[in-house]
This record gives sequence, structure tokens and C-alpha cells, in this order.
Amino acid sequence: MSTETTPNRLYFAVWRWHFYAGLYVIPFLLMLAVTGLIMLWVSSVTELNGERATITPGITLLPVSALQAAAEAAVPGATATQYIAPMGPDRVAAFAVAKEDMTTGVTLNPYTGEVVETFPWRAGWYDLATDIHGTLLIGDTGDWLIEAAASLALLLTVTGVYLHWPRNGTTWGAALTVSGKGRGFWKSLHGALGLWASAILIVFLISGLSWAGLWGAKFVQAWNTFPADKWDAPLSDATHASMNHGAAKEVPWTLEQTPLPESGSLAGTTAISGPVTIDTVTSFAGTLGFDRRFQLNLPADGTGVWTISHDSMSNDGPDPSADRTIHIDQYTGNVLADVRYADYSVYAKLMAWGIAFHEGDLGAWNLALNTVFCLAVIVVSLSGLVMWLKRRPSALRLGAPPRPAEIPYGKGALLVTLGLSLAFPMLGLTLLAVILLDLLVLSAIPPLKRLVS
Repeated sequence: MSTETTPNRLYFAVWRWHFYAGLYVIPFLLMLAVTGLIMLWVSSVTELNGERATITPGITLLPVSALQAAAEAAVPGATATQYIAPMGPDRVAAFAVAKEDMTTGVTLNPYTGEVVETFPWRAGWYDLATDIHGTLLIGDTGDWLIEAAASLALLLTVTGVYLHWPRNGTTWGAALTVSGKGRGFWKSLHGALGLWASAILIVFLISGLSWAGLWGAKFVQAWNTFPADKWDAPLSDATHASMNHGAAKEVPWTLEQTPLPESGSLAGTTAISGPVTIDTVTSFAGTLGFDRRFQLNLPADGTGVWTISHDSMSNDGPDPSADRTIHIDQYTGNVLADVRYADYSVYAKLMAWGIAFHEGDLGAWNLALNTVFCLAVIVVSLSGLVMWLKRRPSALRLGAPPRPAEIPYGKGALLVTLGLSLAFPMLGLTLLAVILLDLLVLSAIPPLKRLVS
């Protein structure tokens, strides 16, 4: 009969799960934290589309059509696809112009039409970091690998909190501070920082998973997609996600899977009387009271629409509750759709704030907090590796925590595991794979059993 007490057996079982999850998750957490820091600071102190370049304010702004003509002339044969209004009276205007498969950014002095800069559109350090952060540069396969890691990171967080939870006379003060020497120091550092960062990590993981390919796209985003049947307008086969550029997420989360309306009907309410041009559309946008700038997507073809948008995730303004997306028929000037923050589902509203928080868009405090958080994730991950290297018997042994002879299945642990697996299918699939690997392979084949012991 085993002499281990049930609490000890449960502790070792949880530790074993924490260890195996960490082996897979730690490289991904390091990647996410490093690329997250790059995106955070590039977007905060430099610029994404050249829009922070300053100019000397003039007296009269040129018509936007004149700026469009200058932008297209800067790249002969190109056609404007997107306009970004100036961030302020001393800032440039920006256009995206497309020629074949190449999109170029052009910034201009809005008072003179002078071209300030041309550059590959959405192809800077921020966008490279975004692509690595979301897909590892390998498309859907990378997205699935990261989703599995983020799902397991939820388990890693829950088990980590359980392992470092004060017990046997330990106080919260001791649990939340760093002390000790040698391996004890690394364990204290790992546990204390992990506890401090755990709540924020869960927010980051869930907001990130809400965009992932399985749980995000197939479940929560699909369930919270804005219903296009609310609009009395014909619908396109293209969705709002078609307005994104590469890995960049420029469309509000709740609209990505929503079909775009089409131009060419008498639907909608009157917004623009007379000719519908980039000048009249931007003039209308100027009456909407946006705090700071707005963006305008031009019609892509004969059935396309003008799309005016203002949202915090695109750094248009600091307030997610001010999100607004408006589609205008290119022929009649009628508003075909007008989606505001108030129209979002409860989860979509939480995502609007969660994404802004995730990206550090809510102010200097958010930038500082996210910076400290990313650094904490890096330290927690590296300290876990140091603890493992110090504990591992030899280079040829994995040194996994021992599997109890009788694994306890407390009701609470089962309910937590089952709940997480049902809520996050990729986590359930990954857990099943790990259980089968542990029971049928690692524990059943003597050479492998010696390797992990």
C-alpha cells in the first residue's frame, strides 16, 4: 500500500502536469512575450503607417481627392485602397496604394500635397512581430501550434497557482515575495512572479485565443459575430476580414466574419446628397465627432462600399467604447450599415476592451503595465528552465516529477480539468494526447521510463 498521503499524491500529480505543460509552453511564452514587447513599443514610440510624421501646419487643407491623386502619382500605375486621416493638424495624411500584388504606403503634407515618404505597406518590424506572434510565419500550422500552447498555458497557470498557493504554515507575504538561495531562490522567484502575473496572463491568453483558428474562429468569434441580417442591404461574399492586411488585425473582432454589404441598391438611409466621392465621404466622416482620426477604405470593385472606421485597436483613438464602422453605398451615398460599440454583444464588448488592454492602447499606465508583464513572463519562463536544469539528474534524463502510484482524482481537480477542456477544445485534445503519451508510452516502455524519471 502506498504511504503517500492524498494531498501529497495530488500535489505530485499536479506538479507532473505543470512540468509536462511547461516543456511545450515555455518556448511559446518566450516568443509571445518578446514579440509582444516589440509590437508594444514599436506602436507606442514609432509608427505603423508613417502617420506620426510631423509637418508645419498650413492655412487650408487640400481636398482629399488631390491628396489621393498625389499618392497614386507617387507610385505610377497604383490605385488608392485606403486613406488614413491625419492624427492632428501638424501630422501627415496617409494612403495605401496598390499595384498588382504590392501595396505601398504614401504619406503626404495635407496642406501642400507634397509626398513625405513612401514605404511597403504593413511590412515593418511591428508586422513581422505580429506574424510571428500569430502564426510563427508558417500559416495555419503555426496558428494551431500557438493555440495549443496558449490553451496549455491556461492549465500551466492554474496548476502553477495551486503549487505555489500558501500551505503548511506559509503566509501570503512569503508566497508573493522572493527569498532563499540556490534552487530555493529560483523556485521562490518562479512562484512569486507567477502568482503576481497569473491574472493578467489569463486575460492575455483568453483575448489571444479568441482570435485563434479553432476556439476563436469556430466558437466564440462565430457566436459573437455581428449579424449582417440586421442590415436592409444586399450582402457580399467577402467578409470584413478582407480589409485586413496580412497578419494585421485592423477590423473590429466582432465584425471580422460578418459579410460586407454591397453597393447598387436603394437600401439604407441618406447620408450624402449629390456626387459620392472621396471628398464628400470624408466630409461626412468629419461630421461624426470622432476623437482623433478615422480611416476610410475605398470601394474595391463595382459592388464595393466606402467604409469609414474608428476603433482603438487600430490606434484611431483611446476609447474602445467609441468604436464605429459605417458602410456607404458608392452610388447612392446611403448608409447601408452603421455598427457602434453599443451594438456589440457582451463578449464582443469585453473583447474590444481586452484587445485594447492587450495591445497597450489605454494610456501610459497600460504601456508600463504590459511592459512589466512581458518581462515577468520572460523571467518566469527562464526561471522554470533553470529549476529544471538544476533538478535534472543528468543530461540523458528528463527528470519529470514522479507519477504517484495511485493518481488521485479529486472532484475539484476533475471539474476544473473537465471545465477547461470543454471550454477550450484544443486544451482537451492536447491533454488527451499527453495522457496517452504518459500512460501508454513513457510509463510502459522501460528505456523511455528511465528517460523521464
